[in-house]
Amino acid sequence: MEVPPDIMKSTTEYLWFNTKTQREYVNISEEVQRIVTKSGIQEGMVLVSAMHITAAVYVNDAEDGLIQDIDEWLERLAPFKSNYRHHRTGETNGDAHLKSLLIHHEVVVPITKGKLDFGPWQQIYYAEFDGQRKKRVIVKAMGE
Repeated sequence: MEVPPDIMKSTTEYLWFNTKTQREYVNISEEVQRIVTKSGIQEGMVLVSAMHITAAVYVNDAEDGLIQDIDEWLERLAPFKSNYRHHRTGETNGDAHLKSLLIHHEVVVPITKGKLDFGPWQQIYYAEFDGQRKKRVIVKAMGE
């Protein structure tokens, strides 16, 4: 059955990650666009959200030097150290939780004419701060 054009549609998919390193930054723009294209949504928005409290999703430039600058900035603001109170629980990832708070866990990107409507140079990144284990990101596109 064909959906009338004035009826809002939605789709949900998950992206799975198991990074090779503890901290990693992965450009997921093409995967998000693939999901939007598959959905058939022409006008709307897409929510991209890390479903783990030691990861983040952000929009910025896909330039290697900037990615290194972001990583160094986060390490200065929330350095790895052994005396976080969180570590009393047996965990060793207190810094990963703080880094996630600084970057945030989700973004919303407009969809226009079936495409992610980015500004110049913008890309969507998954940022992992406590990697080397399986984690996921939800991608939920909504619109007409």
